[in-house]
Amino acid sequence: MSPFPPIALSCGEPAGVGPEIAAKAWDKLRDSCPFFWIGDPRHLPEGTAFVEISTAAESLTVCATALPVLPMAFDGAAIAGLPVARHAAGVIQSIETAVSLVQSGQASALCTAPIHKKALIDGADFAYPGHTEFLAALAGRNRVVMMLACEQLRVVPATIHIALAQVPRHLTPVLLRETIEITVKGLQDQFGIPHPRIAVAGLNPHAGEGGAMGSEELDWINALLQDMQSDSYDLTGPHPADTLFHAAARARYDAAICMYHDQALIPIKTLDFDRGVNVTLGLPFIRTSPDHGTACDIAGLGQANPSSLIEALKMAQTMAKSS
Repeated sequence: MSPFPPIALSCGEPAGVGPEIAAKAWDKLRDSCPFFWIGDPRHLPEGTAFVEISTAAESLTVCATALPVLPMAFDGAAIAGLPVARHAAGVIQSIETAVSLVQSGQASALCTAPIHKKALIDGADFAYPGHTEFLAALAGRNRVVMMLACEQLRVVPATIHIALAQVPRHLTPVLLRETIEITVKGLQDQFGIPHPRIAVAGLNPHAGEGGAMGSEELDWINALLQDMQSDSYDLTGPHPADTLFHAAARARYDAAICMYHDQALIPIKTLDFDRGVNVTLGLPFIRTSPDHGTACDIAGLGQANPSSLIEALKMAQTMAKSS
């Protein structure tokens, strides 16, 4: 039996691949990484070996032989590939229950299956852009950071889901400083890295090339990094992004701060498309998630790859042991 509390896995969208990959992840991990699934057992694939539990702790003895399920009654069964608004309240309650169990210490970490935001908006007037913002609100945090991680690389985009043309306006000294600070603290507190080495990418090609390809590096990015270096942050950069992700470069840092979405996600998805993990830093608890969406187009076909969820659960366990 694990000496740590189990991991809470929220169900995500019932009509997506979440139930399928949860069952497949349990079959792969069993009691090597104890977790329990919070959702309606009717939504699990037919033939899934599961046992309903009433407390998180029960999962530690159940998980060797069956998927532990903390049951939650939804409004009806799920039809694979067809998200419906009436399930929104249950999906939200699954997340809220998981957060409560982690915050109370009954679970060691939270892992979230993908949600379908339109179904949540239609069914519950969901007021958040996504999981991350909802979790930040539940935790009472104004600012959190998204890290994408795999065995070879950790990347953090300072700006995320905005148009490329808007990046220079949204990328401010305050935002970049906060992103670096939260990343460093997260690596220290949740990854057990006492003195994280951070590489910062430039915004412009060739990091501006002395102002020939953009001025942000000269205007303020260089000065910000130098100021933080004087405060004992182990920072390098701004680096040209096109030379930051080869093997020799990756060996010189623990995480790379990138300026926009694709600058961060293209290298990690190229290195390990199936096993990337989404980690939220800045929360008062551990949260990981598979780095993919609901994949409703293949739900119910038995084709869903559980690798990213498996890695998310394993990373949550490793983080819990390092915290």
